[in-house]
Amino acid sequence: MASSAVVLRRVVDRYAPPVLAVVVALAVQASGTGAIGVRTPLPVGLVLVLALASGGAAWVVRSRRWPLFVAAAVGWLVLAAWPAGVVASYQAGLRLRDRRRLAAYLAGATLVMAAGVLVGLAAGGPRRITTATPANAAAMAAWLVLFPLLAGLLVRSRRDVLAALRDRAERLEREQEERAERVRAEERARIAREMHDVVAHRVSLMVVQAGALEVTATDPAAVEAAALIRSTGRQALTDLREVLGVLRQRTPVAVRESEGDPLAEVNELVGESRAAGLPVTWWSEGAPRPLPATVARTVPRVVREALTNVRKHAPRAQTTVRLRYVPDGVEVAVRNGPPAAGADLPGTGADPSGTGPDLAAAGPGLPGAGLGLLGLRERVELLGGRLEAGPVDGGFEVRALIPVADPA
Repeated sequence: MASSAVVLRRVVDRYAPPVLAVVVALAVQASGTGAIGVRTPLPVGLVLVLALASGGAAWVVRSRRWPLFVAAAVGWLVLAAWPAGVVASYQAGLRLRDRRRLAAYLAGATLVMAAGVLVGLAAGGPRRITTATPANAAAMAAWLVLFPLLAGLLVRSRRDVLAALRDRAERLEREQEERAERVRAEERARIAREMHDVVAHRVSLMVVQAGALEVTATDPAAVEAAALIRSTGRQALTDLREVLGVLRQRTPVAVRESEGDPLAEVNELVGESRAAGLPVTWWSEGAPRPLPATVARTVPRVVREALTNVRKHAPRAQTTVRLRYVPDGVEVAVRNGPPAAGADLPGTGADPSGTGPDLAAAGPGLPGAGLGLLGLRERVELLGGRLEAGPVDGGFEVRALIPVADPA
């Protein structure tokens, strides 16, 4: 509906001036020849010239008003032609906002009407009867000046009211957006404080305890596990600081236009999972190429979430990570088989394979909100891609295809 109104307004703004010019010119011509006014004894050529001049003045009235006022006065005094005068009075009410200018127009119109009475008395005949008798002179003054002027003032007042209402609505909308942004900023700051006070403190304590265990432990396996916990905790603190920095910013962070390659980060994630005792193999297919920053950050997120879920729900299951560069994007898939024979669920057994520290035996199962894949799917879909996750041959597979726009 709003778009239709805008289109209609554009059409009116574009075609109204020439249409008005044609109507005024034809009406003045008809008035001078007696069709809708007093027939003049003047030559037809002069009538045509005045009609064309009145039409041209009506065409440019938006930028210059005085030509129409002059054409209206000349047309009334010479031909007793009223169309240009009606349009001039309406435009005066519509466009003359200064009271002094409006008063000057009324004074000029009164003088023209008075001069028209004198011309009618001098011309005699039908013109005297039409324009010079007291009743007809008053009626013509009301028809040419008063009524069109009031109509213009009414339309201008209505436009001013609508413009004021529109400005008020826009101001209220801006204030509402600013208020909502302040609320969001305050909520982000509160979340950042909570995360810093609770999560960061606990992770820092974990890192300190792991460092102390690494120094005091005598069992090589315990030292290795403590080192892994300490390095993972330090990386978690780094990631947490980045997240808190984003939350504390009052305005959204602009997406960086730099490009990157996720291979190194994926390789690091695989190495961490191997150190935690998860047998992971991975490879990439296709020619590696720089990816947009948003895509380069999302690919490791998919791998991280999938490997975390494997460690939670299928410890020591054979897992494969595949990164494939396709012509129009990048595909990443993480697939694990069923838990290995003799592998205990989290918190119920030890690591008989000796391939690494058994994090599953460290305590009860890892907590989770069950929203990791949901958030990951939303992140991938925001980039125009799709994410599929589900059971496959007794195991589980997470596969994401993320499109990359052609830089050309």
